[in-house]
Parts: sequence; structure tokens; C-alpha cells
Amino acid sequence: MPALCNLIVDLSTISGDAPAIPVEVPDDRTLAWIDEDFNPTWSSEAAAGANIVARRDDEPIGFATLDARKLKYRWLNGLARERDVGLFGPFGVVGEERKTGLGVFILRQALQALRQRGYARALIPAVSGEGLIRYYADSTGAVVAEEFNRAALLAPRPRTVVMASGNGSNFQAVADASHDGSLPIEIVALVSNDARAYAIERARVAGVAGVHAVEWRRKEEMRAQYDERLLEAVRFEKPDLVLLLGWMHLLSDAFVAAFPEMLNLHPAFLPLDPNCDDVGLPDGTRISAFRGPDAVHDALAAGSWWVGATVHRVTPATDRGPVLARKPLRVEVEEEEASLMERLHAVEHRLVKAAITRWLFERPV
Repeated sequence: MPALCNLIVDLSTISGDAPAIPVEVPDDRTLAWIDEDFNPTWSSEAAAGANIVARRDDEPIGFATLDARKLKYRWLNGLARERDVGLFGPFGVVGEERKTGLGVFILRQALQALRQRGYARALIPAVSGEGLIRYYADSTGAVVAEEFNRAALLAPRPRTVVMASGNGSNFQAVADASHDGSLPIEIVALVSNDARAYAIERARVAGVAGVHAVEWRRKEEMRAQYDERLLEAVRFEKPDLVLLLGWMHLLSDAFVAAFPEMLNLHPAFLPLDPNCDDVGLPDGTRISAFRGPDAVHDALAAGSWWVGATVHRVTPATDRGPVLARKPLRVEVEEEEASLMERLHAVEHRLVKAAITRWLFERPV
């Protein structure tokens, strides 16, 4: 795995008195555009700081975030904590603008804004690859200040329990990534609330040691009894991480409290603000958050031109936990639900891996 480098910039070398582009708090449309065009974890990072956004004909074409101070990445535990150091990034420019000089312009504008805030130095974190390091060095005079071994940052591999109620295609994507080493987690168990779920067969073929069908015997037991059996089945595996990938049973508050490191994949584009019941899209429209078990069907029934997927932390409030990654998806004209679901599953597979990787980099050790 390539090393990750933190670069440092001496802000006294950045010319210009004030940025020509105003610093702003990004609106929902801009954040959704970041999700659609760039890394699916970046909108929540951008929302944690201030931003410089370049636009043409009112359409965003590039952005840079500064001073995103609420992030928990491991590489932010050193220089990033020094008082005279401002944080830069994430940073992106649409493809057609990448050889026009816009990127360097936005970069330097953001560094000017950090200097205006009183910082003497700027940290450009988690840079990998000689080409990108050279880009920052040539554009800003940045030098390597800290180096991290990517594999060491991702270690140790967490004991992971996956909970799934159906086909298990997202389980398969995660299991494949675990086997090929691109996602360093150890899947120790698959738990399903349906003994006929194909996810169970996938887990057996994948060689998962613990495969549990924990069904609710509604005629024989109360809901509380089932919840306790489910809790004990997962607790038996001593997981560091619990993944809900197509899990279709509402978990008890006791279960949520027992496993604080639990992530859920939800088939809708959820707002970053857990209190909001609608969400902005890249085209400036707004739709319902579509929480609940039938999100895609509900979106199509409402005539929405957008669906999406979100991976968030699990809290007692259903589908309202902090977002780790999300991606919007446009509905094609006259598209049937089956076709849309097939395209959405491909988005989900990539999204889940991105969200787990972020969790690995942020988790407490």
C-alpha cells in the first residue's frame, strides 16, 4: 500500500492580500454536487469546515475546504493540532477544468483564506503518489512534514459481523474486498433474520466461520425475547464492527447501545443534518429523505428523479445517524424499479467499501 504524507505550506510565501472568491458555508446543493462528482465521504468533510467554491453560470466547477476541525482521521493527531496550523482539504475540480489552471487558483485562494484567519502554516493531509506531491510542491512550495504507513493506519483488522436479510450482494462485495486485501477487515459472522436468505449461502461459500439464522418465532415469543436472542447471537462473536447490509428488522435500543461501532447501508440519499426530513440534490431540487424500508419504491412513487445510497452510523433514531458516505443517483426517463435497483446496487457496493475504509481510518484504537 502507498504511504500517506502530510504536507506543510509556509503561508508567508502565498502572495495576495485577500481571496477573490468568498469563503462560504456550502449549501445542500453544493454538498450533493461534491458527492456526485467526487469522493462520497467528502461532503460530510466539507460540511465540517468553510469552503471556497468556484462557479460558472451558477454551476459549481471546483471547491476547496478549509479548517474542517471535527474530523477524526488518524493523520490529524500530530501537526494538525498545533495552533498555528490551518487545515486544507478536501479539494476537487471537475474533469473538464483540470488543465485550465483553475485547480491551482482555488488552492491558492484557500491558502490565502487560511492566512487571513491568522495561521502561519497550512497542512495538506493524506497525500499519496509522487505526482500529487509534486503538484502541491510546485503550486505552493509544500514539503513533506509527516509520513504514515497506510497499512499500519488500517491495522488491526476488526472482527466484523455482517447482518443481512436478503440476497446479500453488498455482503458479497465486502467479502470479496476482504479476501483480496483491499478492505482489511475480518468477517467472523453473518447473521440473518431469514433462514432462506441467499446471503447465508454466500457466507458459507465465502468460508465465514459463523453463520446464524436468527428468526423471530412470532407465535412462540414476544418481540423482547427475540431481540434478546439476536443480541446474544451477535455478542457471542465479540465484534469490533457490525455492518447492517440490507438488514430489515428494527433493532432494539439495547442492541444499538451494545454495539456502538455499527454502520448501516440505507438505499436513499440522506441529509447530512439528521434532523432534516428533506435533502438537496446537485440540480438544486429537494426531495424527501425517504427513510424507512421501502426507500426506492417510495421515491419512485413520489415521482422523484433522484435516489441514492448512504452509509451512516447507527443510533436509536432510525436512519438518522452521522453520515460517513453517500452518493446520489439520477433516475433515467421511464426507468423501471428493477433496472434502477440494479444500478443502485453497483453504487452501494462501492459506497460501502469507501465508508468502511473511512471508519477504519477514524476508529479509536
